[in-house]
Amino acid sequence: MTRHTPKVQPAGDEQTVNEFGYQQELRRSLSWFSLFSVSFSIMSIATGVFLNFTFGITHLGPVSIWIWPVVGVGQLLVALVISELGTRMPLAGAGYQWGARLIGPGYGWFIGALGILYAAVGVPGIVYLAVAPLAEYVLGIDNASPRMTLFIALLVLTVAYLVNIISVQLAARINNVAVLAEILGTVVLALLLFFLWVAGTKETDHGIGYLTEHHHLPGHSYWYAIALASLVGVYTLAGFEAAADVAEEAIDAKRSVPRAILGSVVVSVLLGMLVLIGFTVAIPSDEVLAAGGLPAVFQYWLGESLARAFVGVVVFAMFALMVVSAAVIARLLFAMARDNMLPGSALLRRVNPTTKTPIPALLAGYALNVAVVAFGYNSSNAFGTLVGATAVLPYLVYLLIVLAYGYRRRKLEAIDGAFNLGRFAGPVFGASLAYLIAVILTLTLPAEFRSANYYVLGGLALAAVWWLAGLRPRLARGGAGVPAPGLADPHTRGMESQEDER
Repeated sequence: MTRHTPKVQPAGDEQTVNEFGYQQELRRSLSWFSLFSVSFSIMSIATGVFLNFTFGITHLGPVSIWIWPVVGVGQLLVALVISELGTRMPLAGAGYQWGARLIGPGYGWFIGALGILYAAVGVPGIVYLAVAPLAEYVLGIDNASPRMTLFIALLVLTVAYLVNIISVQLAARINNVAVLAEILGTVVLALLLFFLWVAGTKETDHGIGYLTEHHHLPGHSYWYAIALASLVGVYTLAGFEAAADVAEEAIDAKRSVPRAILGSVVVSVLLGMLVLIGFTVAIPSDEVLAAGGLPAVFQYWLGESLARAFVGVVVFAMFALMVVSAAVIARLLFAMARDNMLPGSALLRRVNPTTKTPIPALLAGYALNVAVVAFGYNSSNAFGTLVGATAVLPYLVYLLIVLAYGYRRRKLEAIDGAFNLGRFAGPVFGASLAYLIAVILTLTLPAEFRSANYYVLGGLALAAVWWLAGLRPRLARGGAGVPAPGLADPHTRGMESQEDER
């Protein structure tokens, strides 16, 4: 019988948490590759491309794929800012923590509220509109009833949250495997399709020049078409900050978090470009794509059985996205609750002493996701509009974080051996700010996205109501907000939370 030797985290990790006023409650076990896998899976080339590829081709034509690297450069600029903050404040619920500590508790609250809204709506949208229908295709369920789609969506959600309740290590192992599955189900598939196209094994109506063909729909200008087609990259290449959200479970967080964030963005941009080229040249005709989407393209080249097998791999990668998303929303709820920022904070901040996982926060995230899926089942048209709002939500979070960084960056202390923008901080801040403003305008001004804006405004209105009615009085009494450095006594804060909720 062999003895298992646990990984030993650097001494500085727990000390860092203490310095920010907390105690180490979550188990540190995530390596650099596990953190990379978290961010890579959240972005999920497979999910973003499967959901938005046809949309881009429809509005601008095959040339739309070349917007991807432009978005990639912009996302890398934002990732540089987030990486520097992740080095200096490697705490769970990262965006909330950064906003609260750089600007103030109110600022942090609204960042956190936007993050909760994004997770509450984005995960159900993906599982109900992508995972469940693709799983039906893989299983050969033709003309599935809405109840079957609902059942599959709820089953996937339930298993994803159960994995996180068991342990973060199990979630990490599944996610590590899913990274390879995503590469197999997208990159390898795209390369295979490209070589089949080059070999001419089936007829198509175009040559390599097809990659530069363009058009726009009647009544749209080219600039309008470009804005709509950019959704492929804008929707997909978001969520890379997830590695920072689980920083309190990372080994050598000050170094591994920025490496994971930047590495995941670069790899996703490069591999995503290969995928888009391979999938685009493989389109047999516009009619095939319009009739059956990407599964129909795969089936044309590979046959039904092999196409279903590849899509099955993609479904597994999407399941891993659900697993990671469950972990991220739970860490955000946990982080805000331990600062007594949420209703029910005394419960939501609890960590199971055996599994070292925030089980009440996981159950709360599960309840939110199930409620939104149920809404989608009963109100499909409104649900589509609601999910559309998730495209702009992460960019509002990024904008608030970058503004906070720009305001306080000169006062941030550099850490020896850790990531630091140095003299490039100013130009990176300016460029990332300009990019984010352009993206937010792109996602809010077109008529196609306008209805979704009302859902975002409604979510912000609810956040403002809690801020005015419940949170401001707590903050005024000193019973909420980030703790003073060095005051790491969660039991005291828990008693304060219970007192406030009475």
